[in-house]
Amino acid sequence: MLLFGPPVLLFALITWQVVADGPLVGLDERLSRELVHPDRASELLADLGNVQVAVPALVIALAYVALRGRATGVDRWWLPPAAGVAAMALVPALVAPLKEWTDRPGTPAVPPAVGYYPSGHTATAVVAYGAATLLLLPLLRSPVARRALVAVCAVLVAGASFGLVRRGYHWPLDVAASWCLGAVLLIGLWLLAGRGGRRRSAGAPGSRTGTG
Repeated sequence: MLLFGPPVLLFALITWQVVADGPLVGLDERLSRELVHPDRASELLADLGNVQVAVPALVIALAYVALRGRATGVDRWWLPPAAGVAAMALVPALVAPLKEWTDRPGTPAVPPAVGYYPSGHTATAVVAYGAATLLLLPLLRSPVARRALVAVCAVLVAGASFGLVRRGYHWPLDVAASWCLGAVLLIGLWLLAGRGGRRRSAGAPGSRTGTG
């Protein structure tokens, strides 16, 4: 449970500052003014956090993990994919009420509206790409392949995060808060997925071997 502490505390601090219009909000707005530069590149990067882009990538990874686990006789092969689905489903379930509660307005680069905190696109990118990476890593034997997968995940999340701020779709604190939220969900996924993923022993119940 100690793993949840840092991201939860940081998320609580950021949320408190946003709701109370604290000093961090002023710094956040100044940083946004320095970073915002809407262009085609930033818009394409921001699209990496779209549900239509990130979720299909996760679905492909979940399907592969499920098929691989079932084919190789992994005990409770369904648990890691199910945990991935649950983590992704929790993103809108958590983000939507937080947006309504905080009621934060958007940057000057977007039409006047509220409900920008936290960033749903960032949370989607963190959980979708992060969950796919966590579930695929145990299936990769090569250290080079593992590092490459982690690097791709980091690039996708960082690209989406930067694009959202650069395009002006979100304040930096919106994005940082979603990193924390996504970290909590990924930690939960890692803990749940760790309960599955072990192959059945030859004589274990449910295996195809043994004396009838």
